[in-house]
Amino acid sequence: MNTYNKLMLKFWLIVSIILPIVITYFVYTQGFDKWGSYYILAVFTFLMYSVRRFMMKKMEKHLAFLEEENKK
Repeated sequence: MNTYNKLMLKFWLIVSIILPIVITYFVYTQGFDKWGSYYILAVFTFLMYSVRRFMMKKMEKHLAFLEEENKK
């Protein structure tokens, strides 16, 4: 499961970097009126990356706590 989480974290990071570039290209070529609203998807992908990263760190701390409790 840890491999899956790391893979998905990288996926959201890559998408959050590539998507604004692609949207900016389409805004430049076809106009802001048609593609401007898609920037919200770029924000959404960055939020997904941030939430997943936060939750992974939180889960790692929790697992370390549980492991420490089991040693006692």
